Amino acid sequence: MSRIQNILEKAEREGGVRRLRSITEPAGATLAVDVPLAVPPAVEEVVAPAPEIAMQPDIRAVRAYLNRALVAALEPGAMAAEQYRALRTRMTHADHGASVAALLITSPGRGEGKSVTASNLALTMSQDLQSRICVVDADLRHSSLHRLFGISETPGLADVLAGRATVNDALVALEEHSLTILPAGQLPAHPAELLGSTAMRRLLQTLRSRFDRVIIDAPSAAPLADVGILTPLVDSVVLVVHAGRTTKPAIQEAADAIGASKLLGVVLNEAAAA
Repeated sequence: MSRIQNILEKAEREGGVRRLRSITEPAGATLAVDVPLAVPPAVEEVVAPAPEIAMQPDIRAVRAYLNRALVAALEPGAMAAEQYRALRTRMTHADHGASVAALLITSPGRGEGKSVTASNLALTMSQDLQSRICVVDADLRHSSLHRLFGISETPGLADVLAGRATVNDALVALEEHSLTILPAGQLPAHPAELLGSTAMRRLLQTLRSRFDRVIIDAPSAAPLADVGILTPLVDSVVLVVHAGRTTKPAIQEAADAIGASKLLGVVLNEAAAA
């Protein structure tokens, strides 16, 4: 039986299990790796900053005021944070030693937890002080990273691609979390054209040269063309699906659009309203 078929059947099976309370949009659903996931209570601000690493001096540094969904930073001892660390470890083993410097996170549809997954995954990776991590909000239709991290949305990716800002203008260093954010910026009228531009290719090359890993929060896979445009630019793709809500045809359609050679794995997000 194929890996995708196993995933489809598990997503269908898990639709009947009891659900735990989740964080609702706009933050997105929470993540579980094969098991239901409890969500910690809301926390307004980080109280114990992580160790800092040296950031490039031309990147503006700000203090982050994190959304409660970012448990990897706010509640590092919670089971939810442990699940994200488990995901990080599984991904490291899943790539079989291949270079995955640019990783795209998407989902079949909206509201399935891809942005929260991308953000928490980036935070767990940044906790390794030997790694320089950048997370990019490439969802130029429904951006959310700026809200999750409590930073300004502009300038950002769209502004860099349109020539309104430089890369260094747009990058935001969260020094207390050893993480760099590239927010979405001013949302454009025609996102697909910007994402498919030569400027986007050059930007990703620049980010690859400056960071050990680039995590891209992409739009949902359907019905838009954005993921198809971005997939050739990255090394691997992770698909986030909501067990019990995402349909098997939607998962299969998204997996087919990504392609077996790029699909690193599928994360079952099993949290839903109690």
